[in-house]
Amino acid sequence: MIIREYTQNDIEALIQIWNEVVEEGIAFPQEERLNIETGGIFFASQSYTGVAEEDGKILGLYILHPNNVGRCEHICNASYAVSSHIRGKHVGEKLVLDSLKKGKELGFRVLQFNAVVESNIHARHLYERLGFIQLGIIPGGFRMKDGHYENICPYYHEL
Repeated sequence: MIIREYTQNDIEALIQIWNEVVEEGIAFPQEERLNIETGGIFFASQSYTGVAEEDGKILGLYILHPNNVGRCEHICNASYAVSSHIRGKHVGEKLVLDSLKKGKELGFRVLQFNAVVESNIHARHLYERLGFIQLGIIPGGFRMKDGHYENICPYYHEL
């Protein structure tokens, strides 16, 4: 498996994987699905969009961008999406590790996650194993697809 920068040829696969996570409604704050036009704009607007590829097939992706502006623009944020068909095979871990390296290469000093859902135990264990530090808990900070609210746990990692 390789992690590389996305190309225009990847857009349809990226949209499919991204929309799968959006539709699950348990991890991403976005509710709107991407289409070929909005997806192309979305992925191009990131500081970096990385893809995990194996044997010519896109397995997952991440986006990396500033978390804020001005005096806080040295802090970046990332989101990760892995195809449901390949989850549990450490693709997410490889994406997170690559984003830490890429964030530093791009001049960011900290990678911060604003809204990790508390019940997303697999992601939380991965982040903690990789040295991310939890900042606390925001009660009821995430509205799940079924309408109930769950706590979110912000995390950060110095680059």
